[in-house]
Amino acid sequence: MKHRLILLFAFFHLFLLSAGAQQCGIENKAFKGGELLNYNLYFNWKFVWVKVGSATMSTTKSVFDGQQAYCTSLITRGNKKLDGIFVMRDTLLSYCRSKDLTPLYFRKGALEGKRYYVDELWYSYPQGKCRLKMHSINRHGEHKWQTKDFSECIYDMMSIFLRARNFDASTMKKGDVIPMPISDARHLSNSWLKFRGKETFKVSDTKEKFRCLVFSFIEHEDGKNHELIRFYVTDDQNHIPVRLDLNLSFGSAKAFLRNYENVRSEMTSKIN
Repeated sequence: MKHRLILLFAFFHLFLLSAGAQQCGIENKAFKGGELLNYNLYFNWKFVWVKVGSATMSTTKSVFDGQQAYCTSLITRGNKKLDGIFVMRDTLLSYCRSKDLTPLYFRKGALEGKRYYVDELWYSYPQGKCRLKMHSINRHGEHKWQTKDFSECIYDMMSIFLRARNFDASTMKKGDVIPMPISDARHLSNSWLKFRGKETFKVSDTKEKFRCLVFSFIEHEDGKNHELIRFYVTDDQNHIPVRLDLNLSFGSAKAFLRNYENVRSEMTSKIN
């Protein structure tokens, strides 16, 4: 379940760019340091939607390896109701260069069921390539190190989220498909984003109503395409996800925006 819940924040990448430190970046117009997003998580249990946890994403200004950066963390926690089905205690951390959101570092520490593991990525960009130094710790405590070079820009679950919030959807048409090159410390995923158009959505927890862009995150695995997440993001400069529908191996889950603080631009998608 954790893999699905984290991927819900790791969505929509508009351009599959060629490599290089400058080209892997994008101008940030969507968020600022100090932003905080809080979510409630629900699971469909015997045809009843039950609150099973929460998620919090925060972004602050920081420094990484001597470079000015945004430090973004995502913390997801299941409550006792979810623990009876699936234990979830995860923390993700990402550093991206503040001037253009080029990825610098990523870490995920995840407790999923009885399994705890760690993924780490260090980014560098030598000779027009995207180089990933990859470190993983499996559930047995075994360490694995590897380094891979890619001719295209590669992102992780967090940096793709920050980058994608700066997309321009004004030229997109319903049905458009966008490749999403996302890696962890073990493999590169074969996944993409599909634009499903625009809808108005009312957040049940807060009763707030927003004009939204609707996307599906799709992954190809075992010879089949699977819609992992359908999500609704505000149709304004902030591009904040307000609703996420998750298709899990053992059922369905949803995440609803509970509150937001210190957003960069006016929430013009909000309907009074």
